[in-house]
Amino acid sequence: MVMTRKSPFIVIMLLVSMILVACGGGQGGAATGTDTQPTQPDAPPATGDQPFAGTTVTIFGAYTEPGEVDVFEAGFEPFEAETGIDVQYEGASDFETLIATRVEGNNPPDIAGFPQPGLMNRFADQAVDLSQFLEQDYLEQQYDPGWIVFGTTAEGKLIGIVNRAVVKSLVWYSPQYFNEAGYTIPATWDEMIALSDQMVADGNTPWYAPMESGQATGWVGTDWIEDIMLRTTMLENYDKWTIPANPDDRLLFASPEVKNAFEQMGTVLLNEDYMFGGTLTTLRDRFFDTGKVLLNGEAYLAKQGSYMPGWLADDFPDLTIGPEGDLNYFLFPEIDPQYGSPILVGGDVYSMFNDRPEVREVIRYMTTAQSIKPAVETGVFIAPHKDVDPSWATAEFRGIAEILLNADAVRFDGSDLMPGQVGAGTFWSGVVDYISGDDLDPLLTDIDASWPQ
Repeated sequence: MVMTRKSPFIVIMLLVSMILVACGGGQGGAATGTDTQPTQPDAPPATGDQPFAGTTVTIFGAYTEPGEVDVFEAGFEPFEAETGIDVQYEGASDFETLIATRVEGNNPPDIAGFPQPGLMNRFADQAVDLSQFLEQDYLEQQYDPGWIVFGTTAEGKLIGIVNRAVVKSLVWYSPQYFNEAGYTIPATWDEMIALSDQMVADGNTPWYAPMESGQATGWVGTDWIEDIMLRTTMLENYDKWTIPANPDDRLLFASPEVKNAFEQMGTVLLNEDYMFGGTLTTLRDRFFDTGKVLLNGEAYLAKQGSYMPGWLADDFPDLTIGPEGDLNYFLFPEIDPQYGSPILVGGDVYSMFNDRPEVREVIRYMTTAQSIKPAVETGVFIAPHKDVDPSWATAEFRGIAEILLNADAVRFDGSDLMPGQVGAGTFWSGVVDYISGDDLDPLLTDIDASWPQ
């Protein structure tokens, strides 16, 4: 995928947008905006008397855990009551494979939620140009520029809108078990490794990093590599690796910088003494189970995004987050002081494949914070929208705002930005192969060979 490299202004605006939301800032009230008047089809605005009664809109996405699905669906309840549209969500753990089958087989969902902008761009020709009914002025009213970029192709076609966001540079732990063992939060990578060694010496298991996710198995490891890259090399190298402005200037996977990130991840994930259940358990256990072993003291540390507690909601409805809670989090630590601690973020981008008035209405609604209000209220996700209501913010997750506020820089998930066949393909499978014991050098060369020319 060829995209324009994000300018420092866009990165700063992206940071400010998320800080405002996480702190409870932003602008209250849902904006309605104005739409162009397309010739086909004309989509009248909702008026409260169910103008679309009897219609159905399907959304196909990658998340399947009840905690995530429930808050996503709950966000549409007031919209369904007002418009009469029946919004039906379908999730699949092998979304990346199935969405290709459906789109290429001329059986696409009305709307698809892509965790990876790079994968979304694979279907740019089939996706509806959303600028037909979402004006640029309206989008800029709803989003800071950094979010709009992720749904826009290099040619300027708007094929996606961001609906929810997450912070990925977090390490989770149980305050109870940490306090009982006398452990303290590490501020650097070296301190984190020393803490892991101390845990082993104490007869405890430091880490849990389950990755099983169907065809997407391995994505958890790519988050490790991306956070390590952000802390061990220049931001310019990260950008050249993920979204090179000049294809000839791309930083290869076989480069010393990327190889080092794989190997540094391996010092943790390939250490049998560190890993709950051993290294291969990492590939067998569902990533949805990440927090469970922390809650019973079977492991002490897990690297995951801000959405992780949502996976536990069904089994632990009374789960609390914070220094005195069942779980808490700290920033994935600094490695090389000269590069600081940039923040890795992610989000879902939604494309439209069937152009009907009711589908346009759903997309329009998803550009408002109201559409993910339940997710924001529960702390599962962060709203990238400007019209978020300050009262929705959860005190439990305000620490994320401090992490963002102190960030040296912000970058989007690298595998999500890469072309789909790499970021949602060979990069994921390469992590699996590396953890399975394959030699790293030919593995990295093979990933490079999969990059589209």
